[in-house]
Amino acid sequence: MPKKRPVAIALAGALCLVTTACADSTEKTAATSGKASAQAGTSGYPVTLDNCGTSEKFTEAPSRVVVMNGASVAEVSTLLALGLEDKIVANQQTYGMSEVEGRAAAIKALPTGDVKLNDAYDIPREAMIGLRPDLVLSTTAYGFDEKNGFATREQLKAVGANSYVSPQGCDQDTSKMTIADSYTLLRDMGKIFGKSAEVEKLIAASEQSIAAVSAKVKGEKAPKVMVLFSNMAMGGNDFSSVVAKGIYNDILAKAGGSNAFENASKTSFADLSKEKVAATDVDALVVIGYNDPDPAAYAKKLLKEFPQWPAAKNNTYVALSDSMYLGPSNDLAVEKIAGMLHPDKV
Repeated sequence: MPKKRPVAIALAGALCLVTTACADSTEKTAATSGKASAQAGTSGYPVTLDNCGTSEKFTEAPSRVVVMNGASVAEVSTLLALGLEDKIVANQQTYGMSEVEGRAAAIKALPTGDVKLNDAYDIPREAMIGLRPDLVLSTTAYGFDEKNGFATREQLKAVGANSYVSPQGCDQDTSKMTIADSYTLLRDMGKIFGKSAEVEKLIAASEQSIAAVSAKVKGEKAPKVMVLFSNMAMGGNDFSSVVAKGIYNDILAKAGGSNAFENASKTSFADLSKEKVAATDVDALVVIGYNDPDPAAYAKKLLKEFPQWPAAKNNTYVALSDSMYLGPSNDLAVEKIAGMLHPDKV
């Protein structure tokens, strides 16, 4: 397996993807992360969001947005989907590829703020304050934890900046995340930036696309799918970036598949030995590229390494990237995975 790359260290450090156990339900997270109320007025402002127990009041649309790394792609891609790239003064999220044409190039073109990052590959407190943001987006509460060297939400509020933690990020547990959380993030950004009408059109199109695919594969046998990150190590075993739970499973289910390793971990990711992987029937492979120029090559390598898999015998794999994450493009992942699993139906 490849050596641990810097982004893998950020993944583990940010606790965005390698998550801790949490008893909170999806309903609680939706209430704390997405509850909003807009007072009367022709402009729609002020808007107040109750986000992870913190009240954030917006008197106008933010114009100096900082997007923290958090080993995520959700926040920056959501802003781009809403045409808000000109509001971003510093972005630390990147993945090098996308299922959406032009998105990777658009993200690469965004300003980074020219700041020196900390050991978690994110923006430390002093640099954050120096950017003079009026809104800071973090995938999880980790990005506002003082002991990690970050500016707290209180410190940001003191300099006039609002802050926001994305759905399922309050308690840093993404294992319960679903596609609905992608819609919550979109709706919250729509309320903050006065783009709710545009958001509802995006969500309606996504829901319609997913429903159409799911209808075509309904009643079909659900193949067992292995989902993992390309050329990435996050633990001590040979296969430490294997997906167990989270939004990935919701995407698989709607595409007519199931996760071969869903029971391998209580958290989002499983840290598995080569023997465990070899002993599991894998009907299909989904490799997620995160700043990897050729995830398809990694998929082919795995199929060659485990010739006993049905996936290897049938050469059944797909390489994806940002559509598998929290974000505005989950419908593309559903469509592509369904096409791989049920080519005669989709």
